[in-house]
Amino acid sequence: MMGAAVSVALPQIGLDFQMSAVAQSWVTTAYLLTAAVFLIPFGKAGDMFGRRKVFLLGNILFMLATFVCAVSYSEFMLIIGRLLQGIGAAMVQGTSMAIVMLAFPPQQRGKIIGYNIASVYSGLALAPFIGGVLTQAFGWQSLFIMNGVLGIFISLAIYLKIKAEWVEKSTGSFDFAGSAILVVSTTALMYGFSKLPNVPNIVLTIAGIAGMVWFVIFEMQARNPVLNVKLFTENKAFSYANLTALINYAATFAITFVMSLYLQNVKGLLPAQAGTILVAQPIMMALMASFSGRLSDKKDPRILASIGMGIIVVGLFMLSFLQEETAFSYIVISLLILGTGFGLFSSPNTNAAMSAVDRRYYGVASASLSTMRSMGMMFSMAIAALATFLFIGDSPISSSNIPQYVQSVKVVFIIFTILCFIGVFTSLAGRSKPVDMPAK
Repeated sequence: MMGAAVSVALPQIGLDFQMSAVAQSWVTTAYLLTAAVFLIPFGKAGDMFGRRKVFLLGNILFMLATFVCAVSYSEFMLIIGRLLQGIGAAMVQGTSMAIVMLAFPPQQRGKIIGYNIASVYSGLALAPFIGGVLTQAFGWQSLFIMNGVLGIFISLAIYLKIKAEWVEKSTGSFDFAGSAILVVSTTALMYGFSKLPNVPNIVLTIAGIAGMVWFVIFEMQARNPVLNVKLFTENKAFSYANLTALINYAATFAITFVMSLYLQNVKGLLPAQAGTILVAQPIMMALMASFSGRLSDKKDPRILASIGMGIIVVGLFMLSFLQEETAFSYIVISLLILGTGFGLFSSPNTNAAMSAVDRRYYGVASASLSTMRSMGMMFSMAIAALATFLFIGDSPISSSNIPQYVQSVKVVFIIFTILCFIGVFTSLAGRSKPVDMPAK
């Protein structure tokens, strides 16, 4: 709910701090960056030291960082708060799915994953409307205050109600060296990519790629690696499920950001009105996620995920024809199609990835999948920001550059359509033995 609500509030935040469209994207990107780079280290820490412990501490940090965002008096302070939120989110996301997987028997895996993802999508469904209403009535700060207060109750509930601890036996020490290489190289790659096409950031992106190669080589030789590279090199189902998640989120996450700016700046809607339209997509996602999760316990989840990706391609292709005068009914239908495809994709793809590994790797596997999602989200925002920069530069969106901005929106959705089309085939490529059986 936090992420989607902030997307709706970005135009108001931009006005208060006099931020360009590209700078506004960093309110989202800062969060995604730290969430992505710390996921695998915290997933491994949960496996070694206790998943409940890391999960609880992550919720507390997220709550405190949310209040920092609420009292921010400058663009810099807000982005620092978002960076801290990302670290807390990494602790939560790196352990939550592992806890869910261990708390229920294997034959209920798809159903429980479906409930978990449906809960996420329910938050996404509520966020645009609630975010729009709160921003319009009380200002964007109210979003962070609301989530901070909710964070207090969530942290208390975890501490009081979740008594079990899930920890795997480990004879080695935590891989701090590998974690450091991963954090630095991932940061360089994602930050450099998001700032293209400047020459220094091209160099930074290349350095990040080189660092990731070094990380893989280092981990293959480490005694107790933070990431077991064999999960990818020797496990076809797991590696392709992760690749497909990366492609999917790279092609879909920025939809809310792009459409929020389009609806408010091009169509002239108020935040609450824009939020009401954007809610169409996550409503369908929430409705479909639980159904597809249960279905993935009976049918090959790779096929289900591929069908979902195909439906997403249709929705993205429709949005690539947006114009200044595009009817609202056309936009809503496109978002409903996207939500249907996304809901059909996510639960089966997660089930396929998590069912392909042994339980002792649940934390790292969950974190790896979340890392792919976060990196995809980051790349998605970078694609949107880069396209906007190429068409209108670093200027705020105004009546003088509306036609150019609409062209950038069309280019973004064409790129997203191509990416998701590729994802249909990477999902199919991951087919292997039935994955609804307990991992050997």
